[in-house]
Amino acid sequence: MVKKEMNYSEFVEVYEGLYATTKRLEKETILAGFLNKLAKEGEPEWIYLLRGKVTPDYDDRLLGISDKLTIKAIAFAFGIRDTEIMKSYRKVGDLGELAEEFAGKKKQTNLFAKRLTVSKVFNNFRKIMGIEGKGAVSGKTALIAELFGNATGKEAKYIARTLVGQLRVGVADATVRDAIAEALFPDEKKEMSVKIEVAYDMANDLAVVFEAASKGKKALEKIDIVLGRPMNVMLPVKVTEIKEAFRICGKPAAIEHKYDGFRVVINKVGNDVSLFTRRLENVTKQFPDVVRTVKKYVKAREVILDSEVVGYDPKTKTMRPFEAISQRIRRKYDIEKLERDLPVEVNVFDVIYYNGKSLMQEALTKRRKVLEKIIPHEKWKIRPSMQIVTDSEEKALEFYKEALKLGEEGIMVKNLNANYQQGRRVGYWVKMKPAANDLDLVITGAEYGSGKRGGWLTSYIVACQSNGDYLDVGKVSSGLKELEQEEGTTYA
Repeated sequence: MVKKEMNYSEFVEVYEGLYATTKRLEKETILAGFLNKLAKEGEPEWIYLLRGKVTPDYDDRLLGISDKLTIKAIAFAFGIRDTEIMKSYRKVGDLGELAEEFAGKKKQTNLFAKRLTVSKVFNNFRKIMGIEGKGAVSGKTALIAELFGNATGKEAKYIARTLVGQLRVGVADATVRDAIAEALFPDEKKEMSVKIEVAYDMANDLAVVFEAASKGKKALEKIDIVLGRPMNVMLPVKVTEIKEAFRICGKPAAIEHKYDGFRVVINKVGNDVSLFTRRLENVTKQFPDVVRTVKKYVKAREVILDSEVVGYDPKTKTMRPFEAISQRIRRKYDIEKLERDLPVEVNVFDVIYYNGKSLMQEALTKRRKVLEKIIPHEKWKIRPSMQIVTDSEEKALEFYKEALKLGEEGIMVKNLNANYQQGRRVGYWVKMKPAANDLDLVITGAEYGSGKRGGWLTSYIVACQSNGDYLDVGKVSSGLKELEQEEGTTYA
């Protein structure tokens, strides 16, 4: 069966419907109706557009179009001076609304304008991502202007918002996943939502999951871990007392150090090693020392390891806090110098895949045996996480205090019989660490955001009291949670 061309305006109608409501269930219903049609008439990859993307989450490539380049493309498409557009942009603060405004009053009439199809928009976006080097700006501008030139006002609005990564329709992956279940398995929605979540945690690709779900349950259940691709990791719940940890995990339990580093999922396929954070970022290039260590010491042909990478002082051989080594995650240059100044040790605490077989459904005890077989104790290079197995609250508390003395964050307590469950805090793992010190601060100033948060006060200057005066101590913006409520959007 030959599929019909789908017009981009159909996506725009969905965007408008999603934007018009803050209620999750209403968004889910809108998406489900559209996904039913998309499964029959579209391509699986087009589902990325519902999240303002053209690639899966694990793909490092981004459209990454700046406001400046988008403005340049709007000017080029509609025959308007950059200065005039900038003047309007300062008033509006939203490139989507700006594009909509100028698309609605085109000075140049395109006699050859065509209705925009989804495939045209999607393919142009993909081409834009692939343009690099000399002539990249003009090449990207031409592709964007082509879309604007054929777009209606509403279409231009969402093209611009997608380009700058600010779609503003309030849809998370979880909402799309539940909408897939409602669209394709309406009579088994609750059960299939869980199966779709499990499949997504393995694939980290909405298109793969959507295509499989369109073919039925069996196709969905065949989705498995893909070596060399990032994956969602298992997450712990938080407790404040050993007694509570044992109540959740049972006795005896595995007690491990909770390291003050950053979590890394290590993939090894033959001689190829790749490293991913829990946020699915590829950090292989930033840690060539870890790559060498894995190649040299890990006794496996194919393996996926869950680990904590911890920094240490090369002179004093003492552990350094996460803040000290976090710059290595972000740094794209001077990697060799950072490698010398901020060396790291890999502490492996789980094995997810080993030589052709997923171990996710195996008990922790079995996974630990595999771990200890393939990971050597090479201090300052790589080693299994520090672990004891006990049913004694006294021994567990003593182990906790020892971890704190060594500069670790605390301990992890784990159910010995639990399988590895990605992406969820299911109660098989718990973490225990000292309560953070709270600071009583006063907001003394604020700054307006731009783009998605244009018109909102989103960065706050905070101060502490000192001798009757207020001293600014910093600015808070990250860590704010956007809350969607019936009456609008607030921040907490």
